[in-house]
Amino acid sequence: MIEKKIKLNNYNILSNRIVVSPMCQYSSIDGSPSNWHYKHLANLILSGASMLIIESTAVSNIGRITKKDLSLHNNLQERNFKKLINFLKSIKNIPICLQISHSGRKGSCNVPWEKSGLPLKKNSWKTISSSEIAKDLNWPKPKTASTKDINKIIYDFKNTATRAFRVGFDAVEIHMAHGYLIHQFLSPISNFRKDEYGGSLENRCRLALKISKIIKKNMPKNKFLGARITGLDHLLNGINLNESVYLAKKLKSSGVNYLCISSGGIITKTRLNNKKKNFRIKLTEKIKDKVKNILIGTTGNLDNLQLLSKNLRLKKLDIAFIGRPFLKNPHFLYENLDKKLAPKQYERVFREK
Repeated sequence: MIEKKIKLNNYNILSNRIVVSPMCQYSSIDGSPSNWHYKHLANLILSGASMLIIESTAVSNIGRITKKDLSLHNNLQERNFKKLINFLKSIKNIPICLQISHSGRKGSCNVPWEKSGLPLKKNSWKTISSSEIAKDLNWPKPKTASTKDINKIIYDFKNTATRAFRVGFDAVEIHMAHGYLIHQFLSPISNFRKDEYGGSLENRCRLALKISKIIKKNMPKNKFLGARITGLDHLLNGINLNESVYLAKKLKSSGVNYLCISSGGIITKTRLNNKKKNFRIKLTEKIKDKVKNILIGTTGNLDNLQLLSKNLRLKKLDIAFIGRPFLKNPHFLYENLDKKLAPKQYERVFREK
């Protein structure tokens, strides 16, 4: 079942059901890809997965998590991304997607391996969010986004998406999960607004849908659009299943081609148990059962390929987004699934086993 092709739209077909999930590397040079990205992504594009999603990329300077985040909002970054895409496509021509994001109140941090990723003390910047509520204890309070700020955020997402398609990306994935800015508007845990962007579920979804619609309206027809959403906040009074189903249906109506169901992340500690295999499968299945005619996948401990194949066969998901196992072993798919997925230059090595 894993090897079965799947259609994204009239122009794009994935050769199998496994996609390389975006994984932040915190290794950019002023937002542009570095030599690290060339080496790292060259490994991943040869993994045998049907699509490669490049890590969360900021739509503006204040949208960065750290100063080492990839960013795509100016001409120099666009030129440097184009070089990277040309390089990757010359190795293997599979769909390449860019995940685009704004960190909101999670921004202005150290990289994870410096001071445990805590907020910057020096050379920090003022973050922005749906409401003036800190992410956690000992985190700074963000600025509450004004209507003018929100219009700028919508423009920034459109600008980055336009640049991504111009660079040569086949798709853009809008990051609406993991406690980043759009999630901060979606979740009642972080959104205490009284205007058209807060309060009711319809209002809390407004920013996510405006961004999706403006990108879809302005993107080339032969490209496709995805979104990573939060299925559950795993907190009392947080996003629940009915709310995530509502958002999923609205995103489908906006022209989004696929959804990746994630969960948790609006604050550091929630009730999410991420130790189990396939720990979001039941959640994904429930959303998939209620939202038709859109491809739905998930992420989270999906590297047991036998179990994954069973879940695909039972139609609990359409696509598997797998990340860290590829960092441990970029070859794990053709070692454990199908040796034909290996590059021709490597094929005989795995055939001999």
